[in-house]
Amino acid sequence: MMDWTDRHCRKFHREITRHTWLYTEMVTTGALVYGDVERHLRFNEEEHPVALQLGGSDPADLAIAARLGQQYGYDEINLNCGCPSERVQKGAFGACLMAEPQLVADCVKAMRDVVDIDVTVKHRIGIDKVDEYGFVRDFVGTIAAAGCTTFIVHARNAILKGLSPKENREIPPLRYETAYELKREFPHLEIIINGGIKTSDEIALHLQHVDGVMLGREAYHNPYAMAEYDARFYGDDAAVKTREQVLEAMIPYIQAQLDAFGSKGLKLNSITRHMLGLMQGLPGARMFRQIMSDPKRLAAADPRLLLEAAHAMQRRAA
Repeated sequence: MMDWTDRHCRKFHREITRHTWLYTEMVTTGALVYGDVERHLRFNEEEHPVALQLGGSDPADLAIAARLGQQYGYDEINLNCGCPSERVQKGAFGACLMAEPQLVADCVKAMRDVVDIDVTVKHRIGIDKVDEYGFVRDFVGTIAAAGCTTFIVHARNAILKGLSPKENREIPPLRYETAYELKREFPHLEIIINGGIKTSDEIALHLQHVDGVMLGREAYHNPYAMAEYDARFYGDDAAVKTREQVLEAMIPYIQAQLDAFGSKGLKLNSITRHMLGLMQGLPGARMFRQIMSDPKRLAAADPRLLLEAAHAMQRRAA
């Protein structure tokens, strides 16, 4: 979810669901050890519970990054061992780390030694043509021995050569049963399943076999689907915000961001681009997206554009 789930996106998602855990885009250890820590780690207090996802393979650097994450107030540190992009592979982390379970275990231990919050691992079920269950079982077992108790399992292989990151999210077949088997073999671990899941009914079916479900692309492209999660999965019967109420809640936030960072070049589109899917599936949704993406309107830097787009959509649908 690099370039997608930034702090503005997460603030928007939090207006839709109060309890669902939110995850940052992957932040590399180099960006924190040598770069602008504030830019990469600042987030809105309303985002809690929120996890920091790290990319790296050096235990010492990951320890530094994890400590910074805890200092900034994140609720969890997640190590990405699932990203298959060549750029990530060149940094010797992401999915290629599945071939080095002991190194991942060392990384987990180094982070756990310096933080009090949970350290979790996100991974695939295999790499390239290695699809035997024993491969991912041994990977999880080795890392669990280092103290990791939560594993987020993207139930596809990662093809490290020959497929793009987009193709890696679609072409390798989903094998949910592998994640279910991990839960049966490691009942004391928290196993969270990921990959190709879209509806609340699908989530409920998976929860009969595992402890949790993670959504990525569907949550981004159809975010209002999360509006029912609080009641259905967290037992919170508080009133659900309408789509228009979500937009209204975002307006003061957007204005504050423009006021604070406008001189540094923050554009309205930096926030509104994450909101284009809010009307997904409704009559007039295309008009909503067109108005929200109109260059002239965006250049005016007026957050009331959100309601203008919603009202225009409603008139079209009437």
